[in-house]
Amino acid sequence: MGNTLAELAKQAQEQYNNRIILAKVDGQLQEINSREINGEQVEFVTTDTAIGNETYRRSAVLLMLNALYKTAPKGSIRRVCVEYSISKGFYCSVQGSLKISEEFLAQIREKMKKDAEADLPIEKHLMKTKEAIERFKKHGMEDKTRLFKYRRSSYVNVYRLDGFEDYFYGYMAPSTGILKIFDLFAYDEGFVLQLPVREKPDEVPVFAPPEKLFQVLKETTQWADMLDLDTVGALNDHITQGDIGSMILVQEALQEQKIFEIVQKIQQKPGIKFIMIAGPSSSGKTTFSHRLSVQLCAKGYKPHPIAVDDYFVEREQTPRDENGDYDFEDFHAIDIELFNSHMNALLDGKEVSLPTFNFKTGKKEYHGKKLKLEKEDILVIEGIHCLNDALSYSLPLESKFKIYISALTQLNVDEHNRVATTDGRLIRRMVRDSRTRGASAKRTLAMWPSVRRGEERNIFPFQEQADVMFNSALAYELAVLKPYVEPLLFSIGEQEPEYQEAKRLLKFLEYFLPCGTENIPINSILREFVGGGCFKL
Repeated sequence: MGNTLAELAKQAQEQYNNRIILAKVDGQLQEINSREINGEQVEFVTTDTAIGNETYRRSAVLLMLNALYKTAPKGSIRRVCVEYSISKGFYCSVQGSLKISEEFLAQIREKMKKDAEADLPIEKHLMKTKEAIERFKKHGMEDKTRLFKYRRSSYVNVYRLDGFEDYFYGYMAPSTGILKIFDLFAYDEGFVLQLPVREKPDEVPVFAPPEKLFQVLKETTQWADMLDLDTVGALNDHITQGDIGSMILVQEALQEQKIFEIVQKIQQKPGIKFIMIAGPSSSGKTTFSHRLSVQLCAKGYKPHPIAVDDYFVEREQTPRDENGDYDFEDFHAIDIELFNSHMNALLDGKEVSLPTFNFKTGKKEYHGKKLKLEKEDILVIEGIHCLNDALSYSLPLESKFKIYISALTQLNVDEHNRVATTDGRLIRRMVRDSRTRGASAKRTLAMWPSVRRGEERNIFPFQEQADVMFNSALAYELAVLKPYVEPLLFSIGEQEPEYQEAKRLLKFLEYFLPCGTENIPINSILREFVGGGCFKL
C-alpha cells in the first residue's frame, strides 16, 4: 500500500529467477514506473517470457541507437534502419558517410556497456502528435513523420534516453541497468545487434547468420525500396494516393518472376524427380505449389502433388508430447518407411497406389489413386519435414530439389520498429482458420506457441539446406487482412489468457489503413487466406 510500482519491483526481484522488466496491475500489462499502488493486484513479468523478451530486445535497440548516434562523427549518419531478424539478433544498416568497422563497433559496444552499468532511466513522454511530427522531422527520422500522419490519436509516446529521443511500438524497460546482455557483430554492409532469447535470457546466443536466408531478406528489402513500400507510412501513402492497385500487380509479378526462375533452375538439373517443399505455418505452401506446378506445365513437365500428411502413421502409433497429446509435427508421426518405399518404386518406373489419410478415423485409406512416373512426370511434395533428408533418406540426392518458403515481411513500422515475420504469419493463420475451419482467434492464438515450437524443431534447422528460398510475403497484405482479423481479435474477452496478445495485435493494426481485395489476382498467395482464389485448396 502506497509503494510505487518501481519500489515494489525492486523489493520483489529476489523472489524471481530472472529479471523483472514489466508488471501486470489488475491483469493489465504496464511499464514499471513511479505510479503508486493502492490496493491493486500486482504481478511481475520477467525476461524469460515472450512479452518480457520482446520488451528487452526493443529496449536494447534504443540503447544501441543512443550509443550509435552519440559515438559517430557529427553528420555522418543520414538514417539507421533496424532491418530484420537474423541469428536471434537484428540486422541493422546505416546510410550516410559512416563506415561500419570492428573498431567502430567496439566503441559502440563500450558505450552501451557504460550506459547499462549507469542504469540510466528510460523516460516516456506523452507528446502531441503534431509536435512529434515536427520533432522527428528535425531529427531526420522521416519514416516516423510519415507514420504519424495517419495516426488517429492526438498523442504519441516518445521515449528519451540520456537526451536521445525515439518512438517505439510496444512496452519498454524502465532503465538501462537491465540491458547488459548483448553483443555486436559486423555483417555484410551493416552489423547485427545480437540479443538473448527467452529460453536463455542471461546469455548471448552464438552468432551464426543463415547466409541463404539473409540474401533473400536483402533482395526483398531492395524490392521494397524500389517500390517505396518499405514502411507502413509508405504503404498508407500508396493507399490514399490511389495507386495501390498497380503496386499490388507489381508485387505479384515479382513473385511470379521468382517462381519462373525456380523452374529454370529445376530445368538445369535433368535428374530431378522430387521437388521437396517445406516452410513454417501460413507461408502459403499450398498456393505456391499450385503456381509452381503451372509454371512446370508451361515448361513441358507433368507435375503431381504429394502431401506428406497422407503418410501419417496410424493414430495409435502417433507420438505424444510432454502433455500426453498427439504430436503430429513429430518426425516419427510420418510413416517414413512406407514413404520411401513408394517414392523408390515410382523412381524405378513402377505403378504405386497412393494413400489418403483420413484425419477423422486416424488411418490411411486407399481409393484407387495410382501413379506411375514417365519421363516428363515430376512429383511436387509438400510437408514440414521435406528439407530434412532423413525423410527421404533412400532417395538419391541428385533426384531431389528442395525449396524453403516463408513469409519474410519486408515491411517495417518505421526505421527502428520491425514488423515481425511471425506476426504476419499469425494474422494470416487467424483469418484462414476462421474462414475454412470455423476456428476462433482465441483457439489459433492458444495453439500458436506449440506451432512455433514445432517450427523451431522441425523446419528452421534445415532451411539452409534448401536449393532455393521463396519469400511469400506481400508488402500490402496486412492492409488487406486488417478488416478480416480485427473482428476476430475483438471477440476475445478481457478475462481470456489470449487477451493481452489480441490487444497487442489490435494496437499494431491501428497503424494500417485498410485495403480492399478487388485488385488481388485470383492466383495470389493471399487468396489462400482471404478466399476467392482459383486453386482448389
